[in-house]
Amino acid sequence: MHIAIAGNIGAGKTTLTNLLAKNFNWTAQFEDVDRNPYLDDFYNDMEQWAFNLQIYFLGSRFNQVKEIRESGKNIIQDRTIHEDAHIFASNLHDMGLLMTRDYENYLTVFNLMNSFVKAPDLLIYLQASIPTLVNQIQKRGRDYESSISIDYLNRLNKKYEEWVSGYDEGKMLIINVDNLDFVNNPEDLGTIIDKVEAEINGLF
Repeated sequence: MHIAIAGNIGAGKTTLTNLLAKNFNWTAQFEDVDRNPYLDDFYNDMEQWAFNLQIYFLGSRFNQVKEIRESGKNIIQDRTIHEDAHIFASNLHDMGLLMTRDYENYLTVFNLMNSFVKAPDLLIYLQASIPTLVNQIQKRGRDYESSISIDYLNRLNKKYEEWVSGYDEGKMLIINVDNLDFVNNPEDLGTIIDKVEAEINGLF
């Protein structure tokens, strides 16, 4: 079984991935952030490094999905290959930070990869307002995220809402996390676990 968690920067994907993996005894797959050679450069000069960053994420995510399908394990994944294309690359193109030529080249590669990729059995979307995202980003204190603007987060949020509203590739569970503290409040985590369990039971 392949579960994936989607959501904007700071929505709590990695934390919830860890918690659900522990609760359900799933194997967790995380975004390749620490070893990504382009992140620091990208946040300092988005226009110069946008294409490099997106291609790196695309290759990394495709490799993850390949491993997930070949493993035969129950895996929960932090962010999907679809977000790379439909949210981040699309937004960079809209902002004029990814040239149309590069964006079209990127989409050609994505569409080829996507033809070999099966959608997750369940997609969990963590919906969050800008204040929630900013608060979470500040709390974790990653140096390369300190220059992320509210405008950038807002653009991504709009892209997410558009993508989610038209998502038809499989089951989706939307969880608004603005008033949830699933790290420190066991009841909030329990509520999420119950919702995920109900969706999983519906898969069989």
